[in-house]
Amino acid sequence: NSQQMVMTCREERLGIFTKMFRFTDYKRATPFDIEIKTADGAKVLTVKRGLSIFLSNVEVFDENDILVGRFKQKFFTIGGKFDVYDASDNVVCSLKGKWTSWNFDFIKDDFKLAHVNKKWAGTGREMFTSADNYMLEIDHSVPQNDPVRLLVLAAVMCIDMVLKE
Repeated sequence: NSQQMVMTCREERLGIFTKMFRFTDYKRATPFDIEIKTADGAKVLTVKRGLSIFLSNVEVFDENDILVGRFKQKFFTIGGKFDVYDASDNVVCSLKGKWTSWNFDFIKDDFKLAHVNKKWAGTGREMFTSADNYMLEIDHSVPQNDPVRLLVLAAVMCIDMVLKE
């Protein structure tokens, strides 16, 4: 709300072939390795995916490169759907999108844990840059130390790179 940058997302180890394929129709299939850092440069988490032909399997690692969980894309969904797993491969919740918009919800047992939507940046920025702004709301019932919070934050990159890129 304050318009201050709180985190950055960068792909610092981007290979030459991946760079080339990002300018083609195959960009959604390219691998990615994105680090999310605080404004002062401290690593918060890493979001990774290998080469993806049909369905994406995205892994999330904490600041110490320990696996926190993963997103597994569901087949034939309208708007996008992922099952969210913890590090032990237990289903934590589902990430569901609406095909008509940039709205995505984390749902567990019909309860909304969090909500992600893209914030409109204006015609000029939307047309001439690839930078996006997202609004993320996590329900107050999710504890501060819960790994689900890291997975929710990682979902923003998952949505952008897998579904919207």
